[in-house]
Amino acid sequence: PPPYLNFTLFSTGRTGEKVILLDFLTTIFATKVRIALAEKEVKYKSKEEDLMNLKKSPLLLKMNPINKKIPVLIHNGRPFCESLIIVEYVDELDGFARKIWSTKGEEQQAAKIGFINCQKTLEEGALGDKPYFGGDNFGSLDVALLGNYNWFDTYEKFGKFSIEADCRCMERDSVSKSLADPIKVYESVLL
Repeated sequence: PPPYLNFTLFSTGRTGEKVILLDFLTTIFATKVRIALAEKEVKYKSKEEDLMNLKKSPLLLKMNPINKKIPVLIHNGRPFCESLIIVEYVDELDGFARKIWSTKGEEQQAAKIGFINCQKTLEEGALGDKPYFGGDNFGSLDVALLGNYNWFDTYEKFGKFSIEADCRCMERDSVSKSLADPIKVYESVLL
């Protein structure tokens, strides 16, 4: 598969995998990543940056040349920047969604049930009767979660099930024009 779909990283325990976290102990952003890595029991090497003296290592400047900020998760030489992106990456590698297209039989069935239950929890518990997570106002949590929407078609095709959720956010031009084409997402998994 394309490198961005190489989901074998943490769950296989293969030798030779290199995971490095460019870190700083007191930042809340790196803390999120350390928690996610600990929850998934990922072995990694932490390289703490000298941010108290405003010094940035050559490795940080190479791996995050635009923002020059931590945290940066480096997996086999490939950098992932921004704490929420890193946390999502770590979670996806071992999450229900990946197992929908990468497994068969009972394991796939369990992944489908887990995925559907997560969606129901979000819809019933967080949304209730309101159109958005912020009630009547479209907000940052809606934006953060919508990145997953264009994958639903792929999950449904591989898992042979239907997610009958009404995504009212799709009515917004900012959303409908920004999401990847679900067919292209599905085709990328087939590569």
